[in-house]
Amino acid sequence: MEIDKILHSGDAEDPKSASTSSIPKKGGWITLPFILAMVTGISLAYGGLVSNLIVYLIQEFNVKSISAAKIFNVVNGCVSIFPVAGAIIADSYLGCYSVVWISSLISSLGMLLISLTAAFSKLRPPHCENGSNLCRSPSEFQFAVLYISLALASIGMAGTRFTVGPMGANQFDKPKYQGIFFNWYIFVMYISTAVCSTAIVYIQDNVSWAWGFGICFAGNVIGLVLFLAGSGFYHRIKPHRSPFATLGRVIVAATRKRNLLLSLKSEDYCQDHRNKTFIMPTKFFRFLNRAALKTEGDAELAGSIRKSWRLCTVKEVEDFKSLIKMLPLWSSALLVAVPLVIQLSMVIIQALTMDRHIGAHFKIPAGTMPVFISMSTCITIFFLDRLLFPVWEKFTHRPITTLQRVGIGHLLDVLSMAVLALVEAKRLKTVQLHNIEGHDNAVVPMSVFWLVPSLALAGIGEAFHFPGHISFYYQEFPASLKSTSTAVVALSIGIGFYMGNALIDLVRKTTDWLPDNINRGRLDNVYWLITILGGLNFCYFLGCACLYKYQNVENSTDASVNEK
Repeated sequence: MEIDKILHSGDAEDPKSASTSSIPKKGGWITLPFILAMVTGISLAYGGLVSNLIVYLIQEFNVKSISAAKIFNVVNGCVSIFPVAGAIIADSYLGCYSVVWISSLISSLGMLLISLTAAFSKLRPPHCENGSNLCRSPSEFQFAVLYISLALASIGMAGTRFTVGPMGANQFDKPKYQGIFFNWYIFVMYISTAVCSTAIVYIQDNVSWAWGFGICFAGNVIGLVLFLAGSGFYHRIKPHRSPFATLGRVIVAATRKRNLLLSLKSEDYCQDHRNKTFIMPTKFFRFLNRAALKTEGDAELAGSIRKSWRLCTVKEVEDFKSLIKMLPLWSSALLVAVPLVIQLSMVIIQALTMDRHIGAHFKIPAGTMPVFISMSTCITIFFLDRLLFPVWEKFTHRPITTLQRVGIGHLLDVLSMAVLALVEAKRLKTVQLHNIEGHDNAVVPMSVFWLVPSLALAGIGEAFHFPGHISFYYQEFPASLKSTSTAVVALSIGIGFYMGNALIDLVRKTTDWLPDNINRGRLDNVYWLITILGGLNFCYFLGCACLYKYQNVENSTDASVNEK
């Protein structure tokens, strides 16, 4: 592999510069094992926690199925929303390195606590037998320990998983080597997810929950120790002013000058010192142009800004406008996340009610079902990169754009929910046929593999829209916000989890489709509702995509295609 040729040479360092410097350059490929060790450890901890969390809450804490699904969504939402806070702290105060190791330590404490709840019976309510109506709820103390452990684990994983990636990329100067690193980064994350969804879940279901969570805790700690062991090799970028502060300055400065008349002369606007020519601000959101309008006392005689909260450069104003232009497209991603959220939680509940046997002795853990999404995504990404996209470019003479890729993923997500609705309708007919609606925890004589086609379709859709979203935002975000562009994708996913919870609450309050015993409900109607919402969202996305004009690239293409 190409990485083998450069593994011991740093980041393709110039021999002349190396010979003239007595201090070895930090960063490069020597940091790869230490950073990937952290990725592996935190991915094992995250996957081991969320893959089987719903089953753990139902079986060990006597939490009702729908409530367990909501807790699951809250945990995933936190892991997806808090990376934005981690990015702000890393860029403004501590740097990526400190955020990564501190967050990993916090997640280790959370995993330790969750392991203790599994190991000591006093931290859990008495076990509830299947079909019993006398199940005891957890005490306030038991709930407190559970929620504290989940909060610590969620916050820590959020600060680590989406910050260690940019830190790894910071070890290299050339985009080519950064791309190679991200390939390894994503590969390790998916492999760790597959291990958690299979081996770890199997241990939790068939050996003990304490062993399962304990292995994840150990992986987290080992990853942290190995990461710290490589501290002397890392290239650390010093924190600078948060880009979010710059956005705030634009709003404040424009508001303060709201009564001023805009000038038609470019020299009346503050320019970036790196620009040799004067640039006029665009007419889009003209109100914000006042932030760059120079008034007496705003700037020094040499041209530097004296009052940063009263004057911004034209580039800073235009960067802020570019984010506003992307908001409609970003909002369409929220309803893309909702079907995935509902699918991840409800499919596990469905699997608990279905025949999960392979042969006479082996039984598939319900928490393993999402692995079909991961496997489908991995296979599809390889297929797209090596076959479909090259063929597309050969016949159309133009690469597929990022928004085209996202749109295909949107459509496949809608189709996956429609397929899932049809499968659930068949499951409910089987329930009625065998007259087991009134039996709690009854297993329907229907193979769990009926769920696989919809999960595979969702994985194919994710292979299209998830890399497409990341590539789009990375290309279109201002240069000062490149490090936080991926956090925007995570934020949309996190909000999607909370929107999924809100949708579940709304359905439960207004219909009888989602009782705790789904054999008595109409989960298929929920899926059809999400299918309709997804279809409307797809139309909304198409409108936004047609009106959007690419800003920072001439052709918005996937990174892998550009490299080719």
